[in-house]
Amino acid sequence: MDKILRLIGLAKRGGNLEAGEEPVGAAARARDARVILVAGDAAENTFRRVRHFADAGQCIWLSIPCTKDELGGCIGRTSCAMVAVTDLGLASAIVKKLAEIDPDKYSLSAEKMTLKAQRAQERREEAARHEKNLRSGKKKKANGTPATKERIVTLPAEKTAQEKKPVREKKASPKPAYRKSEGGEKKFSKPRAKKPYRKPAEVRFANSRPVKKGKGSVKK
Repeated sequence: MDKILRLIGLAKRGGNLEAGEEPVGAAARARDARVILVAGDAAENTFRRVRHFADAGQCIWLSIPCTKDELGGCIGRTSCAMVAVTDLGLASAIVKKLAEIDPDKYSLSAEKMTLKAQRAQERREEAARHEKNLRSGKKKKANGTPATKERIVTLPAEKTAQEKKPVREKKASPKPAYRKSEGGEKKFSKPRAKKPYRKPAEVRFANSRPVKKGKGSVKK
């Protein structure tokens, strides 16, 4: 039991432990608690609140064979009824030590903690691979294998549709006209636009019918 209390004290010094009802409840609601440990001589109401915290935080809670004074002494307090370990590695080590003391009572909890530690390790490895792929610029396919960059090489005999189109020749723009000023200098002026040819009115309206004047027409 001394080894377990030393591990709890190590978690306290490393900042991976919450002691007391309110801190343990806050850690459980925030899903930071990995395992909640309760002293063996705690009250029935304390066990009821610990079960509620474990259900809210989806973590394991265990009653350890020590008194409140012993649990408080390892973390620098006179008495403490419950603590929550927030580090997965330390929580797994504490549960393993408890399983060595009483296999019938703590072996199932030790297996659960081992499985959680394996899943957490797999998630960390997956996150590390993803970060590496982001730095190297690789992407993943649907089946999970990294996609390789493909290069499309075109043969010189092949021609694209743009090359097959005939190239239109640009018309030469007309040269700007210029006129001589009084001093003899040449001044450029814009060329005048040609007006479109229009036939005379007699030719355009030769075959048209005469307009009949109605009631509203003006008499001449």
